[in-house]
Amino acid sequence: MSMRWIQALYDPGFPLPENPSFFKKTLKDITHFGVSSQVYYLLKQQGKLNQTPVYFQERLKEKYNEALYLNLFIKSELRKILNHLDKFEVEVIPLKGVIFAEKYFGHIGSRGTSDIDLLIRPIQLEIAIKSITSLGFTVEEEPIPSHFHCSFSKKLPVSQIPLTVELHWNLLKENSSSLKINEFWEKAKPLHPYRFIRELSDYHTFYMICLHGWRHNMDSLKYFIDIIQMITFLKDHIEYETLFRDAMDHKTLKRLVRTLSIVYKENPYLQNVKKLPKRRPSFWHLDAFKRDTDKSLRNYMDFLDYQFFSYDTVRHGLSEFFEWIRLTDLRGQ
Repeated sequence: MSMRWIQALYDPGFPLPENPSFFKKTLKDITHFGVSSQVYYLLKQQGKLNQTPVYFQERLKEKYNEALYLNLFIKSELRKILNHLDKFEVEVIPLKGVIFAEKYFGHIGSRGTSDIDLLIRPIQLEIAIKSITSLGFTVEEEPIPSHFHCSFSKKLPVSQIPLTVELHWNLLKENSSSLKINEFWEKAKPLHPYRFIRELSDYHTFYMICLHGWRHNMDSLKYFIDIIQMITFLKDHIEYETLFRDAMDHKTLKRLVRTLSIVYKENPYLQNVKKLPKRRPSFWHLDAFKRDTDKSLRNYMDFLDYQFFSYDTVRHGLSEFFEWIRLTDLRGQ
């Protein structure tokens, strides 16, 4: 699947390819990266769904319906969790998930999800854990001091995959940046009808989505679509100068510039939507469709560039290097 094809999802004047074999290959990629819901919904919005083969439409609609039903169930579970946490006066900000889909894509079924991510205050971690486990979730991952989240899971009657709840007290490992998470809390808005539940501002949602894509080295089409969707949705409401100034203060500038440079490089039409003022040449980056098969030097250089040279300070880079060595040793035991 060509990354340039994403333009057809957003640009009414950009035609879909006509080659029948293209759609067979594209359908495999869409399924592999779990973005059937996004593609179906965006093609329908552009009025281009009927320009695709019938089997292509039917498969996308099938996966869309699956995601819709699962998202409706997850939304119900999220409501129960938020009601419970709100009752015990636990401050929470839901991250990504069904709220993100409804707000930025326009419909609960327009972006599939399989878990629930919640940002909480570090000081309230213990009471948040007790609240989550009292709802039938069991500990899947104990809190790790150097990390920034822990996981809990519960079997679902509607899926073979358990529902996972991740409690985050930060968005990045503390020893990898100077991110000021309190700034995210200060700009968050109340989420009706709760007293202690809030939602991130558009600005900090975009910041978070870019960091999330970086953390996964943009290795899936879903990270590209999330970022592109927010750029096209918010347009001039995104202030890159402010974002980069804050990122410089937070020591996350290289991560944001790297991520956005990759997105804009693969989707150059975005410059007409929202101009990116600061770009980083990427000599090594491989797109998400080549990494699994490409074993060249370029692939390894891409990994090294991401793993060790995405940090604004030598201290943060060395910290990540030694953490990587430690985890490598643990995996080898």
